[in-house]
Parts: sequence; C-alpha cells; structure tokens
Amino acid sequence: MVGAFGLISLVGLPGSGKSTVGRQLARRLKLPFLDSDHVIEERLGCSIRDYFEREGEVSFRDVEESVIDELTGLANGVLSTGGGSVLRPANRQHLHDRGHVVYLRSSPEELFRRLRHDVSRPLLQVADPLGRLRDLYTHRDPLYHETAHFVIETGRPLVSTLVNMIVMQLELAGIVSGS
Repeated sequence: MVGAFGLISLVGLPGSGKSTVGRQLARRLKLPFLDSDHVIEERLGCSIRDYFEREGEVSFRDVEESVIDELTGLANGVLSTGGGSVLRPANRQHLHDRGHVVYLRSSPEELFRRLRHDVSRPLLQVADPLGRLRDLYTHRDPLYHETAHFVIETGRPLVSTLVNMIVMQLELAGIVSGS
C-alpha cells in the first residue's frame, strides 16, 4: 500500500486525536508509529507535565525542537506531534519539508468536550480551559495550516473514519496507493 514516500506527520491542538489516529493510521499503512511526546518523555526521564512545571516552557520547547528535527529525518513512518510543536519556525519547516503533514482540525468546543476531565495536559490546567483552548486555536490554527499539506476536520467521527479520510487524501495525492 505504501511506497517510499517518507514520513506522515499529524499536527493539531491537544486532544485532536493525533496519537490515537496516528497509531491506527500506522497500523493500516503498515508503518512504524512514533509519538514525539513519548520520545521526549523517554529522553527526559519524566513526564512532560513535570518537566514543564520544573524547567518551564522554553526549555521544554528546546528539547521538543531537537526531537522533531531527529524524528523528521526518518525514512518513513507516522509521527504524532505535540500540540505546540508548530510554535517554532524550525519545527514547522522540518515537518513540512521532510514529509506529508495532516492537520487534524477540531473546534475548541469539541476539544473541551473531549478533554474536560483530562488533568495530564499542562496548558489546560487553568481556571477557564475552554477559554484557553479558544486562545490556543486562535494562535495556532494559522501555524497548523502553514505546516500542513492536508486538513482533516475531525468533528465527531469514529477514529476509523478519520483514518479512512486521511488514507483517501494520501491516495488522491499519489502518496500511497489504494489497497
């Protein structure tokens, strides 16, 4: 099903489904799955949340930039990125230039519905998480669009439906061949 086309990277806000969809997309395409946040945590030896609280966002983004640079150099696979990975121009360029980027686009309200009980996301541990998601969306949506080759509106479909939508886009673009 897949040729030597490089990396498929997923970008989007926290909770948009990058890891869940990425895992199933990789399985469907018979490619290795990588999660940049998981690689970062392995490297740090602690959770992103703990590191973020202890060392701050700038230090975390430095580590993230190094990991994104490394992972986008891989020959092929499906890469799930952290929600803020597009904040740095180097990350946007590496993701865009070294593979095919899919933006899983979700509204702040949809994300809030999914994430309202999730305490593992440092940027959402605020008094008004929906307001925070709206701010993140306003700031990051243009960056996701700048980075992405494809935009998939997530809405509320099943993960398998999102995977089918991504595969269809990749097939139409000639990146993967039909199964």
